[in-house]
Amino acid sequence: MRGLVYRAVHVIIFLFAKIFFRLKIVGHSNIPRKGGVIVAANHVSYLDPPLIGCSILRSANFMAMSELFKNPFCRVIYRAIGAFPIKREEADTKAIKNAIRLLKEGNVVVIFPEGTRSYDGKLQEPKGGVGMIVSLSKAKVVPAFIKGTEKAFPRGAWIFKPVPVTVYFGEPLEFSGEATKKGLSAERKIHYNNINMKIMDEITKMQEKAVNRGDGRE
Repeated sequence: MRGLVYRAVHVIIFLFAKIFFRLKIVGHSNIPRKGGVIVAANHVSYLDPPLIGCSILRSANFMAMSELFKNPFCRVIYRAIGAFPIKREEADTKAIKNAIRLLKEGNVVVIFPEGTRSYDGKLQEPKGGVGMIVSLSKAKVVPAFIKGTEKAFPRGAWIFKPVPVTVYFGEPLEFSGEATKKGLSAERKIHYNNINMKIMDEITKMQEKAVNRGDGRE
């Protein structure tokens, strides 16, 4: 049942995005066709999850802040697109374990390493849980950058603006060789942080290319 609902919502959002935001997708072939995959993207708008989701042909799951699930209507919508809540104010081990389980089962999980939307479009420091999920799941990481949603539906806005949006997917990153459960807690934190920074470095490079490329999307 969830699969049918997901596909229906996926198609509706995709068609709306194509017409209203002139959605453009670059590098979709970088997403592996099977196996557990983390799509790690920047975060500037509430539009990011549905627009990234409809840009991925495979069914995707999302880690979304728990506040979004308090409203019954929003809870139904977010559940329909494969989102599950994570508490930002604490180390949400339940959400982290859920993400690792989904990845080990061969699913796609979309994660926003920054943890919250940027106010000015600039990339923020990543949260620690992302590196843990990557390390323990041993999943490939596809960095992603979404351009335009910060103008189409910025923080504090009430209506959408017909601004062009482009979703870029980078080449997969491999961290399986670095994955470990051993070592002291301090060593693990350093290990997870190194993964976080490598992912954010790739997203930063994608941001720079997106700004400089002449795709008419400025």
